[in-house]
Amino acid sequence: ILLPAFTLHSSALKHLNAELLKPSPHLPQKKLSPMRFAICNETYQDWEFSRACGHAASSGYQGIEIAPFTLHEDPRELTEEAAADYAAIAKVEGLHIVGLHWLLMKPAWLHLTAPDPLLRKDTVKFGQHLARLCGAMGGEIMVWGSPNQRTIAPDWDRETATSHAVDTLHSIAEVAGESGVTIAMEPLSRKETNFLNTASETVDLIRRVDHPACRLHLDVKAMADEPEAPANIIRAHASDLAHFHANDPNLRGPGTGKTDYPPIVSALRESGYNRWVSVEVFDYSPDPETIAKESIAFLKKAFSQ
Repeated sequence: ILLPAFTLHSSALKHLNAELLKPSPHLPQKKLSPMRFAICNETYQDWEFSRACGHAASSGYQGIEIAPFTLHEDPRELTEEAAADYAAIAKVEGLHIVGLHWLLMKPAWLHLTAPDPLLRKDTVKFGQHLARLCGAMGGEIMVWGSPNQRTIAPDWDRETATSHAVDTLHSIAEVAGESGVTIAMEPLSRKETNFLNTASETVDLIRRVDHPACRLHLDVKAMADEPEAPANIIRAHASDLAHFHANDPNLRGPGTGKTDYPPIVSALRESGYNRWVSVEVFDYSPDPETIAKESIAFLKKAFSQ
């Protein structure tokens, strides 16, 4: 039997192809998390702030994360008005200020767990000041790392030192919360400090602080020191996770080492994390431009799979 021949016009053919390519409503559709990417401003070393923001934006970042000491040798001298000015500069360049990190780098004598009540009082005052600055910048996060400024000395009682940290953080969190800012506590490796080395230990502390403005931060480099795989750590503590740093144990940007990123990306997606992913490096070679561009290219590819 011969069937009658027929010809489809090009417009009809396009319509047919479009219909065939439509996703089936009966099949589960893959939804990608709307991750936002940022970069830490000290990556740009001695660059002027506006120039750093301009390069980060042109490279594809949406946000910038700030180490306070890069804006002023003594961050205690920074005013909320100055903080708002920095936010305006970033906005002109097309960036949002994500928040602050390296909080206690300068002045370096402040401390989280020290037995001296006057020292802790100064730490509370400074932390509250940073929270107000962060809020004035439109920032949302204060990443609390500062390993040297939380390490427990051999002659200090650990439980007492932990209680000092709880009280200090709660006082700062009260002001942070009023400013729309979350303190994100960062577990760090055993090479860096002897206090808060795992996500579990850090979450235990957060529970004791008992304030909604105190949550968890995770960092790829730091997680590499834990016995658990990073993806498992993310899944186990997803409900506490407020911020995330992308890097590598080699101290450089994401994708430059042996870290297996696909399981990390999958864990973040499965956990419903859709906040900032910030690039933080500690090795500034070969140069800021290369670090920024290669890191964002790697992250965009990793999160588009």
